[in-house]
Amino acid sequence: MSDMSHLAHQIQSGVQHKKPQDWWRDAVIYQVYPRSFLDTNGDGIGDLPGITAKLNYIADLGVDIVWISPFFTSPMRDFGYDVADYCDVDPLFGSLADFDELIQRAHSLGLKVMIDQVLSHSSDMHPWFIESRQSRDNPKADWYVWSDPKPDGTPPNNWLSIFGGSAWQWDSRRRQYYFHNFLTSQPDMNFHQPAVQQAHLDNMRFWLERGVDGFRMDACIFHFHDQALRDNPPAEKQNTVSVSAVNPYGMQAHIYDNTRPENLAFFQRLRSLLNEYGAVAIGEIGSDDALGVMAQYTADNDKLQMAYSFNLLTAENSAAHIRTQVEEFEAKVTGGWASWSVGNHDVNRVMTRWGGAHATPAFAKVILAMQLALKGTPCLYQGDELALIEADLPYEVLQDPVGLTFWPEMKGRDGCRTPMPWDSAFPHAGFSAATPWLPVPDAHQQAAVAQQLSDPTSALNFAAKIIAWRKQFPQLTRGDIQFFDAPEPILALRRRLTGLPDMVAVFNLGTQEMRFEIKESQGFHAIAGHSLHGECLHGQFVLPPHGAWFGLQSV
Repeated sequence: MSDMSHLAHQIQSGVQHKKPQDWWRDAVIYQVYPRSFLDTNGDGIGDLPGITAKLNYIADLGVDIVWISPFFTSPMRDFGYDVADYCDVDPLFGSLADFDELIQRAHSLGLKVMIDQVLSHSSDMHPWFIESRQSRDNPKADWYVWSDPKPDGTPPNNWLSIFGGSAWQWDSRRRQYYFHNFLTSQPDMNFHQPAVQQAHLDNMRFWLERGVDGFRMDACIFHFHDQALRDNPPAEKQNTVSVSAVNPYGMQAHIYDNTRPENLAFFQRLRSLLNEYGAVAIGEIGSDDALGVMAQYTADNDKLQMAYSFNLLTAENSAAHIRTQVEEFEAKVTGGWASWSVGNHDVNRVMTRWGGAHATPAFAKVILAMQLALKGTPCLYQGDELALIEADLPYEVLQDPVGLTFWPEMKGRDGCRTPMPWDSAFPHAGFSAATPWLPVPDAHQQAAVAQQLSDPTSALNFAAKIIAWRKQFPQLTRGDIQFFDAPEPILALRRRLTGLPDMVAVFNLGTQEMRFEIKESQGFHAIAGHSLHGECLHGQFVLPPHGAWFGLQSV
């Protein structure tokens, strides 16, 4: 048994719980980016056997769900988010037999497996699109969004692509434009065609039959479009939350090209399929009103179980900002559920984005503790448990089409996608015997898993400890949430669950010691076991830089 699993076993020893139907509310999700996790065949790219080989590591971390980013057949122009076959594994990552082995091993370790589903668009190399573009009257002619040009030959409306420029691409075969929210090689599917919806539900059933436990629904606001193709109006305020400030996409109010009301009925169909298998789905929400859409898409227990937005994936990290996101979601939601993420494969590493150039592992610890204390299902991105910083890569090694398009004002997403460092004693930190698809920074070599496991004070050992510690307190997984007024950079909250004493959690997100008072926290006693070194006496707090305090109501 590893150091981490022994620690988790000690904390949870003797405590057995029968999982309820909504077990995912208690869970912690861990995202694996396959290209960068572990390469087992020496081609410099991570693969499914690499994930299987490290499932012990993930289980020892104490998480419950492994979310695996796309591994489907793809030309890889957007690294798997351009799918050419929804029911097969790209040879880069292995085979269906490798996936079956991964599922079996994960389940034997008590881990659930969630896979990405990229339904709004396919690759232009998918047989569906190849057929669709051949003529205007073939069986799949209306499986994608096609439109005639305006009389002057220009695109049918003003819709923009998230990856830059018009969202319309001319196709000489049909002498029409096709719609693409992302790359020109990612044509949007026409969800108004019932056969498209059914084809995707059938594809998802294929994976459910193979044993997957759920889906992460990529770009799930983009399934439907306005059939009248009306122009989007200008945005009242430019959206710089889900897109970069250098991207004109944020200058439109996206009311006709995404987040259409027809999506709700499709999610109800999806939920019926999920219920057949006891599976779960989490939606990625990048809309202008992300919190409202999160609430809408998870309401009434008949659509998605969970949703997350980019609202904690921005550069803004004040305590007030975090509080506002949670409070606004809670005010809008009716029975729905959030998944709060502070890092993933699309944004700069949280250590750099929030912590700055000189962030220490102590910062990573307090951010993880804060994330675990919010109401919702936490989602962790691979390497954040190691306190990895954003890799600063030169233009010559960039792979991401976003970075190549918007360089140098925006360097793209490669800096958070560099290979996982396993052991600094090996070349490329043990990720691959070959030159990796992206380089391993020197700073990541020093933060490798093997080195952190041997250090009881490391960010990695802290992550395993506090994830296991959290599971002792249903208040933190099931309780309602309320916030206290506190000075910046303090985030202070209460978690309340009927039948149990209230819990108070207070976090110092700053680099200076903070002394302050929260009168409402009187009558609480400190809970040990998390090593964040805050103190409180009669409501008077002393929190070191990046310190925290947890307390239970005295009875």
